[in-house]
Amino acid sequence: MNNSSGKTDGVMECGSVGALRVANSQSAANAFPVGGSSSSRVHQLVVGSRGSCSSRPQAEYGGAISRRRWLALGAQAAALAAFAPLLARAADRRFKIGACDWSIGKMGDPAALEVAKEIGLDGVQVSLGTAANNMQLRQATVQQRYKDLARQTGVAVASLAIGELNGIPYKSDPRTIAWVSDCVDVMVAMNVKVVLLAFFAKGDLKGDKAGTDEVVKRLKAVAPKAEKAGVTLGLESWLSAEESMDIIDRVGSPAVKVYYDVCNSTDRGYDIHKEIRWLGAKHICELHMKENGTLLGKGKVDFQKVRATLDDIGYSGWVQIESAVPKGTPMPAAYKANLHFLRGIFG
Repeated sequence: MNNSSGKTDGVMECGSVGALRVANSQSAANAFPVGGSSSSRVHQLVVGSRGSCSSRPQAEYGGAISRRRWLALGAQAAALAAFAPLLARAADRRFKIGACDWSIGKMGDPAALEVAKEIGLDGVQVSLGTAANNMQLRQATVQQRYKDLARQTGVAVASLAIGELNGIPYKSDPRTIAWVSDCVDVMVAMNVKVVLLAFFAKGDLKGDKAGTDEVVKRLKAVAPKAEKAGVTLGLESWLSAEESMDIIDRVGSPAVKVYYDVCNSTDRGYDIHKEIRWLGAKHICELHMKENGTLLGKGKVDFQKVRATLDDIGYSGWVQIESAVPKGTPMPAAYKANLHFLRGIFG
């Protein structure tokens, strides 16, 4: 690849596993300076089928290289292979990592995309709005501000959420029927496939048969619209996987799935790995990667095991960081640490 600095690509050929071609971008060149100087050079490191390596400099390199140089190149190549998932483009990743707009201090604010870009996130889970602003994302002008910033920042609107349902319950308040129905139209307009419907606090369904029956009734009414639009209504609640599936089965629509929060379910005493495997990728639309009061990897959830469990069911798509900010730690610093941690596991 040619670039303004006059540098060329580095190539590492591996006999038994194929060839890995690394673009010599400025960031990659700084981290792994193949060639060892600012002059234009091309060098090939060939790894044989038995794992042995030979150094084969190009003609312009100017002769044989020392054993020390050969070892340095081998170390650089190994480091590059280890860090390849961290350097991969978001579009090429099996898992895309975002964050909830309320967790990064920009609930209902398009500037959440700018904050996410600074952190290094792939996307943001965006709130539909509040009762006070009449679910503002239903307005075309607000949608356009998000679209414009998404283009400018390269950060996606990953999914939507109606957190207001925690205080104004879907199981009882008539206003929420329009909110959920209109959200389907918003998803179509913004090319978003998932909305989180929250069932906590006043909206909690645990042990509430009448409330659950009403939610089933309302979901049955809106599900055909969601199916036709090709979008998903994700249920996040205190319910177990079995209780959530009872609702999904009663609604009888592929447009209704579980929005799975690994921390919430752990806190309730559920076996999250058993539940995730039982639900399968068919019934999980998206996940929250969350801890309360601590960084990811420092709390109750074993995220390495979560990754293995998601591999078992073949899940791919968005995972959203929620909470996970220790007391006294600035949010940006916490979220950069959380992202680095998850990238090391999910790529």
